[in-house]
Amino acid sequence: MAALAVACGNGASKTEEKAATATPAATNDLSSNPDYQKGLELIGKSDCLTCHKVKEKNIGPAYQDVANKYENTDENVALLASKVIKGGSGVWGAIPMTPHPQITEDDAKQMVKYVLLLKK
Repeated sequence: MAALAVACGNGASKTEEKAATATPAATNDLSSNPDYQKGLELIGKSDCLTCHKVKEKNIGPAYQDVANKYENTDENVALLASKVIKGGSGVWGAIPMTPHPQITEDDAKQMVKYVLLLKK
């Protein structure tokens, strides 16, 4: 999960394009889930999708791979949110995730909750 939000910054200019890219397959309709909605919104306002895709590895791991690795527990949400904020390396390979101190803990947790909902 160390690469959950590599380069997540404030790329709001492409929000709609990114949000469309982040939407999972229609067979897994989560659109009414508030954690899904808020997390998707926050990721869409960032540039997280520069390094991550929903279903396939990019620079960082695919969100679905992260969801498949980590159970959706409060402890994992806190752990992964901390990695979004502080950065990290080694879990998904040699490319480190840069820290994102501008992201609040609450926002990082919402982003992680969204990602964990994408489990296959």
